Amino acid sequence: MIVYPAIDLRDGACVRLMHGRFDQVTRYDDDPAARLASFVAAGTEWVHVVDLDGAQAGRAVQHELIGRLARSGEVNIQSGGGVRSREDVAALLDAGVARVVVGSQAVTAPGAVADWLSEFGAERIALALDVNVRDGVPVPALKGWTEAASVDLWAALDRFPPGTASHVLVTDVGRDGALTGPNLELLAEIVRRRPDLRVQASGGVAKTADLTAARDAGCAGAIVGRAIYEGRFTVEQALEAVR
Repeated sequence: MIVYPAIDLRDGACVRLMHGRFDQVTRYDDDPAARLASFVAAGTEWVHVVDLDGAQAGRAVQHELIGRLARSGEVNIQSGGGVRSREDVAALLDAGVARVVVGSQAVTAPGAVADWLSEFGAERIALALDVNVRDGVPVPALKGWTEAASVDLWAALDRFPPGTASHVLVTDVGRDGALTGPNLELLAEIVRRRPDLRVQASGGVAKTADLTAARDAGCAGAIVGRAIYEGRFTVEQALEAVR
């Protein structure tokens, strides 16, 4: 399983949000390049970078900074936030990003996203589905998690039949930044229903045992943010746990 240490960018600094709320921000680093270098030195091969300003604005804001990060070291960067168009995807890939994360458009404009997958390749794009679980039903959250989609997670995934997409990143909104553990039941159900997809777990990781549990549930990757920034475990320990 791949561990993706996360760098969430806001105003050029590394931050973390609680439950995705922009009024609950913890600022950790003013030098994202130094944080990226520390992840590389720890041995990670992938880093997950999010343009939070772009996600909030609904348009790309920090692509220049993300491009500098992508060109700065021997690491693969998976990045998203504010990706709304083919041009946004192309700009990030041209900047050196290895894989672009496409969020709300995967739910609201699946036809366009399917075209991007076909053009750029399924390995270069990850679908990101942020969900609220309501009465046992996972429903994608849109527009900064302020609106619910008109379809559930399963219907959203059905729009990308086997062979069209390879990577899906799923965040349980209620666990994001809360250090309460990932939603293993949901993750295992996605793996069961869609064995063709490489599932990335996001939200709630608090200890290395959460990583091994996600791996055992069938996940191909896990995003780790607050737990690393707050010293609950190191990147080295995370990599060793899933090795």
